[in-house]
Amino acid sequence: MIKTATYCKRNLLFALMIIMAIFMALLFRIGYLMIFKADHYGIMAKQVQERERVIKAARGIIYDRNGKVLATNESVCTISVINSQVTEPDRVIEVLSKKLAIDEEKIRKLVEKKSSMEKIKSNVDKKTADEIRDCDLDGVMVDEDYKRVYPQGELASKVIGFTGSDNQGIVGLETKYDKYLKGTNGKIFTVTNAAGIRVDNKESTRQEALKGYNLYTTIDINIQKYAMQAAKKVYEQKSAKGVKIISMNPDNGEIYACVDYPEYDLNNPYKIQGKDEDENGENGALNLDALNEMWRNSCISDTYEPGSTFKIITATAALEKGVVSLDETFNCVGYKVVEDRKIRCHKTSGHGSETFVQATGNSCNPVFMELGARVGAKDMYSCYRKLGLFSTTGVDLPGEAGPIMHKLENIGAVELATMSFGQSIQITPFALLRSVSAVINNGRLVTPHFGMYIEDDDKNVKKVIDNNQTTGVVLGDTCDKMKYILEKVVSEGGGSKGQVEGYRIGGKTATSQKLPRGSGKYIASFIGFAPADAPKIITIVLIDEPQGVYYGGTIAAPVVADIYSNILPYMDIECDK
Repeated sequence: MIKTATYCKRNLLFALMIIMAIFMALLFRIGYLMIFKADHYGIMAKQVQERERVIKAARGIIYDRNGKVLATNESVCTISVINSQVTEPDRVIEVLSKKLAIDEEKIRKLVEKKSSMEKIKSNVDKKTADEIRDCDLDGVMVDEDYKRVYPQGELASKVIGFTGSDNQGIVGLETKYDKYLKGTNGKIFTVTNAAGIRVDNKESTRQEALKGYNLYTTIDINIQKYAMQAAKKVYEQKSAKGVKIISMNPDNGEIYACVDYPEYDLNNPYKIQGKDEDENGENGALNLDALNEMWRNSCISDTYEPGSTFKIITATAALEKGVVSLDETFNCVGYKVVEDRKIRCHKTSGHGSETFVQATGNSCNPVFMELGARVGAKDMYSCYRKLGLFSTTGVDLPGEAGPIMHKLENIGAVELATMSFGQSIQITPFALLRSVSAVINNGRLVTPHFGMYIEDDDKNVKKVIDNNQTTGVVLGDTCDKMKYILEKVVSEGGGSKGQVEGYRIGGKTATSQKLPRGSGKYIASFIGFAPADAPKIITIVLIDEPQGVYYGGTIAAPVVADIYSNILPYMDIECDK
């Protein structure tokens, strides 16, 4: 009996110890929740008691360099239903169907869906939204929203880009600078009960949205319009596949205009040019590739063989290495034999005796093959590297393509010869524009760019967009000689149709055959700058697959002349006295 009583006392004591341990653990847990997790559970309780709706922030405005609007906002509304708050579903369905021109069955599915909230339609105009609001429908929310609008329509469409239904940038500058443009959304908090139904006599609270910052660009609307008109004109005259035009300040890389014609309507970006299908069309899903092709800016996304405009680079390399002088004489017989190849000049009968300056004006392939051989592959690539041709330019648009070059160890005599007159390598138009700018601006390698600075609505500058420059990539003496040579190309050589009365123009033509060889497809191009002795603007024109006459000097040079005859006076560039 004594042993049994002792045993029971021990068990009772053990049980009491367990109970005390559990009690202490509970006390500790309660204390932890009340002290350390109080804020967390307070937020959770508030979330149960409040319903949150988003107030869209207005995107920042995009301006050209002179403050003209390229992209702005239009006030619209988003119509939604909170299913648990709908007290008259049939009336809600009837009103929304009528006002929004949406099938009743489609709205019924959304109204009766077991979810917290369903969006019925966005981008509803203010008048229609106000009419719906006046109907005082329980469970129907009319929230402020913004629709992106582009006052210039097609102008610079492949540069500016557009936004999606959520006002987020999709392509172009809209996506590149989205983090500055998008702003910060606000919120509306509505007090609800446990069933999610709004509590009467409880006012909603608001956390206001913050508008995005504004972007000022280097684009000049007037220069862009001149370039667009010129592109459209030659596109139609030559039944071309496309026309690219870029105008830039060679001193700092500011891009005045960038055209990739045909362009598209930024206010209707899902409408494929020349077709009836749109975003919601029968074949909309099948048109994704066509849409991406329409949106892409081939000035930065596509590479090409530059042809004879690339002779500017070869000439620069030869002058830098000191293997040629301006008055050195060559003899062109119409071809040059390189190893087992006879590589012809475009003038198959030959140019005969000519100086280096004349050979550049004549765009003589054999002379430039000779210069390439004198420079050598290693030093040629050294010049390419200094001029930024082995990297992307850093232009502030997404999707820039890199160069396609031979590996140095794979360059034989034939490869070196073809490279020297712009074949067997591929670069973007922007890459060529950048490298030639360094040749004529006293050796500064600039970064082409569209963004200038970011500011708020009170004109406070929030960010100046940095653009790197590298100095000394070409000797000043070489730059002076190249400007002289390229002015002679226009005044006396194959670029004569690039002349503008009263102005000194420098430039170089090209007619490059597209791959595969023998396809009969060409790119006619011209790169020109003005004034020739102190350039303030440089422009490149590429006409893709022109029909009929396809020579760059015949059809591309006049395009630059047409543009410059309008914009040089506009830019207050004085005529040469």
